[in-house]
Amino acid sequence: MNRTPLYDVYSTYPGVKLIDFGGWELPVNFKTGIIAEHMAVRNDAGLFDVSHMGEFLVDGPGSDDFVDYLVSNNVASMSNGQVMYALMCYPSGGVVDDLIIYKRATDSYLLVVNAANIEKDLAWVTCENPWVTDDSKVMPTIINKSEAYVQIALQGPKAQGVMESLWSGAKELEFFRFNESVVIGGIECLVSRTGYTGEDGFELYLPSESGVTVWNTLMEAGKDAGLIPCGLGARDTLRLESKLPLYGHELTKDITPLEANLSVFVSLESGDFCGKAALLQQKADGIPRSLRGIIMEDKGVPRAGYDVYRGDELLGHVTSGAKSPMLEEFVGLVMVKRGAGLKLGNIIEIDIRGKRKKAKLVKTPFYKNTGRKK
Repeated sequence: MNRTPLYDVYSTYPGVKLIDFGGWELPVNFKTGIIAEHMAVRNDAGLFDVSHMGEFLVDGPGSDDFVDYLVSNNVASMSNGQVMYALMCYPSGGVVDDLIIYKRATDSYLLVVNAANIEKDLAWVTCENPWVTDDSKVMPTIINKSEAYVQIALQGPKAQGVMESLWSGAKELEFFRFNESVVIGGIECLVSRTGYTGEDGFELYLPSESGVTVWNTLMEAGKDAGLIPCGLGARDTLRLESKLPLYGHELTKDITPLEANLSVFVSLESGDFCGKAALLQQKADGIPRSLRGIIMEDKGVPRAGYDVYRGDELLGHVTSGAKSPMLEEFVGLVMVKRGAGLKLGNIIEIDIRGKRKKAKLVKTPFYKNTGRKK
């Protein structure tokens, strides 16, 4: 299995549980456990190793137009130092991947993609998307920098205080902005402020060989703020409570951004991008299904792939499910038919190992920190 440059640090922590995550040996939780790690991020701060994520540098003439075509969001509107969430779509409208875009300068971008999709995404970006086959288009330089970076995510309401103890500019960094010249523990880092937990937070990108130094510096700086290391388990429950999509669950090649209720990140009114025609057609025809939230009424865990029914009618399937530590209830996201007359409060059924279990349609996100920095 692959290991990140931080493996030698956290693999020695007492009580850490390591698992195979898409070919990466990563911590699912540390000694404190998933619930404690989840609550630390909601109340104090947590530190995640997300160095398994992929990073592509897109640089040189033509980069602005290329990235704008490559993704669903309006990259042409970005300013230098801005971060944007977007989706790469196939011509069919299905999703190649969801990603984070960093605009470093005119014709210079850093694309951050999901770990399980690095090879697939690199092939799509470099040689498979329609732009590449159009001889009239300028093709920028694309470099896979995934092995060159460590990525550390500092999340939680006390994250700003921890960062401020190391960098005086932390308070001024706006949401979905970044600074490429932040020195932490003597190491120059790119620091952004986005998050995948529903809380305030910072992401640090730095050279792989310096990852241990910065990890230890952050842990030391956060010890009085209750900062603890967190694993994949808490990362998943945190993002589920906040209704943040996970590729392979809420997004796939067969699920469009419109079906996943991500139309706010799809610029159908401006410019052109791969998959736009298909999405316009789907919108005109009527979006056939949508992502909804449920809370279990009966005992049972709504796991991904379980069928969803109302009476004898198959409505769709569960995309994600787990126990919400904040609600102390089992919650899930379901992809279900539109036009079925479903309303908030309606009872539907989840087929759990051959038994129908009642669930209630509820408003999402399941949890929202109203004090989060915007």
